[in-house]
Amino acid sequence: MYEGKKVIVVMPAYKAALTLEKTYNEIPHDWVDEVILVDDHSPDNTVEVAKQIGIQHVIRHDKNKGYGGNQKTCYTKALELKGDIVIMLHPDYQYTPLLLKAMISIIGNGLYPVVFASRILGKGALKGGMPIYKYIANRILTLYQNILIGQKLSEYHTGYRAFSREALEAVPFQACDDDFIFDNQMVLQLFWKNFEVGEVTCPTKYFEEASSINFKRSSIYGFGVLWYSLRYRLAKMGWTWDLMGK
Repeated sequence: MYEGKKVIVVMPAYKAALTLEKTYNEIPHDWVDEVILVDDHSPDNTVEVAKQIGIQHVIRHDKNKGYGGNQKTCYTKALELKGDIVIMLHPDYQYTPLLLKAMISIIGNGLYPVVFASRILGKGALKGGMPIYKYIANRILTLYQNILIGQKLSEYHTGYRAFSREALEAVPFQACDDDFIFDNQMVLQLFWKNFEVGEVTCPTKYFEEASSINFKRSSIYGFGVLWYSLRYRLAKMGWTWDLMGK
């Protein structure tokens, strides 16, 4: 508990057997009540490792549902367990679990209902080895989004996110896509519902075992970001009737 609030960490996993234990061991367990790992039908022994190290809730999809589909299971289970503060932490050790306390305290003290760990603040992305093409694409997409959405985030594409229960319950995340564009659609839902997003500086690591999408899928994601940001702007102007376009 933190300030009387139940804290749950959710870990959307795919082929995380080699990095899961190291990530889990750095979680401040005196601040975190429960951990949920959802394995998206990995071909390795991620589930076995998760159970061996003592993760309380281990769920395995019977087929691969995609990154967004994995998160849907994560958040649904966290809400079922009555989590008041829910943080998504990737089990590939790309993001440091040591930031959990900062993110928990920001939400727990009522400063922001949503907190993103930004790789861009403090130049953490380049220092950590982010490929230059991804860094440039991140900056261009973020500028485009800030203009269309009317916000001023340093980045929209981090996978390290914390939510209050109120925020998670307010947004229809089940309507989002099952692929990587889920993250961006959920951000748009949060802003549509007038939730503010705080940011903390986050160092990051790029290495062989860390998960990453290839150039083709990055391009598909980028075009999706452009499209849904435009839909958001048009929806705000009253020109569209369905933000998610479904």
